[in-house]
Amino acid sequence: MALRAAISARVLSSSSARGARSMSSWWQGVQPAPKDPILGVTEAFLADPSPSKVNVGVGAYRDDNGKPVVLECVREAERRIAGTSNMEYLPMGGSIKMVDETLKLAYGENSELLKDKRIAAVQALSGTGACRLFADFQRRFCPDSQVYIPVPTWSNHHNIWRDAHVPQRTYHYYHPESKGLDFASLMDDIKNAPNGSFFLLHACAHNPTGVDPSEEQWREISYQFKVKGHFAFFDMAYQGFASGDPERDAKSIRIFLEDGHQIGCSQSYAKNMGLYGQRVGCLSVVCEDEKQAVAVKSQLQQLARPMYSNPPLHGALIVSHILGDPNLKKLWLKEVKVMAERIIGMRMALRENLEKLGSPLSWKHITNQIGMFCYSGMTPEQVDRLTNEYHIYLTRNGRI
Repeated sequence: MALRAAISARVLSSSSARGARSMSSWWQGVQPAPKDPILGVTEAFLADPSPSKVNVGVGAYRDDNGKPVVLECVREAERRIAGTSNMEYLPMGGSIKMVDETLKLAYGENSELLKDKRIAAVQALSGTGACRLFADFQRRFCPDSQVYIPVPTWSNHHNIWRDAHVPQRTYHYYHPESKGLDFASLMDDIKNAPNGSFFLLHACAHNPTGVDPSEEQWREISYQFKVKGHFAFFDMAYQGFASGDPERDAKSIRIFLEDGHQIGCSQSYAKNMGLYGQRVGCLSVVCEDEKQAVAVKSQLQQLARPMYSNPPLHGALIVSHILGDPNLKKLWLKEVKVMAERIIGMRMALRENLEKLGSPLSWKHITNQIGMFCYSGMTPEQVDRLTNEYHIYLTRNGRI
């Protein structure tokens, strides 16, 4: 008996050791993820002890003191909301009121599509969540499709469609020599893509270049999409924040709608209402009729369920109050115009000062570009020098 007990003890001990080794090795193959090219800049900035450091890489609006700004319309909406609502879950599709007001912004107050109930739409986790939800929808219902993404684009676009397992192709967009739009190459890529391809388009204030097609160019793009039967998915993260006029900034989308396209659209209130941390957005898909819209919305909700179940409440209430109240909406339109005009003024000041300092280079692109981001044209080596010698932080692609 003693011998049997000893053998059993050794077996158990050996088994436990093997189990411990097995458990300790579960995550040994995990390597540190590469730093996000945008968020990594902020990390480096915060770690720099220099009192003269400047961060021009952050994708968020700042005042003249470099401080975050909360809009007065947002503060007033918060005052009205405080203590008036419960904390229950929203439906999977989010706040119906917020979605309805958001669709009016993108598609127009008197849109026939809205009257005919042809738009399937759900509240999403800001623009990122809306893009990801659509990417998963594309994968599920068009499993053999791929998506064309502009070069360059917001770096997270590639991550979103990659993790949704949608194959990616790229199309020409930016012309480095002119620091403007490479329209001829863009059109060639649209014509050469297989019929019925998916294209990711920036509705306005292209990130990171600040380069947008003209109205006439948008009309040509829309026409060629019609010829080829392509699907346009618009990422509209800066409506109102580009020109100061939400209607003007939605012109690209309206052109496609006039031409009869059934588009998809991601909207975000991070920039134009300063609701960065509230993660308020919307995903919409134009359908053939109301019946199809009901079906598409049900599938979008089904995709959202295992991802995050339902979207957050507070930010949706803020947006609903601002857009649903004429006075608050008027105040928002005034404030977003002030932000947009200040950005335009900063562009002018930057260009003027570079020219006054005697730079032999042309800086016209700084004022020709629009929106929150300026594609400066600086090389990665020049950016490194700015950071290492002058404590000025920006992404290595030269985006300010």
